[in-house]
Amino acid sequence: MTVLTHAFVGLHIIGIASLLGGFLTQMKAMGAGAARFVPAMLHGALTMLVTGVLLVGFHEMGDGAPLNNIKIGVKLAVLFVILALVYVKRDEESVEKGLFGAVGGLTVANIFIAVLWH
Repeated sequence: MTVLTHAFVGLHIIGIASLLGGFLTQMKAMGAGAARFVPAMLHGALTMLVTGVLLVGFHEMGDGAPLNNIKIGVKLAVLFVILALVYVKRDEESVEKGLFGAVGGLTVANIFIAVLWH
């Protein structure tokens, strides 16, 4: 079970890398007002959602320390906002700077919540 959990943690990290990487590659376009949500951002967010839910399930099946359900809930809520924004605006040629920046900021916030909240 440990190997499976580690594999899904790796996939979760790949998902966040895809979401953040898609954002970072569009930074120059954002300055010009032409940024758009690329498919890698949507796929990364979906990967994070699926692997995150599975990781919580794996942890609940084990006999380890209890999870911080408030932290998991906050991370899930932030991810839902990111997913909703990216999904709704995925086909638009360009996205407003504020909206695009919000997705990047929420993504970074989700990373810091995961790392710093104990």
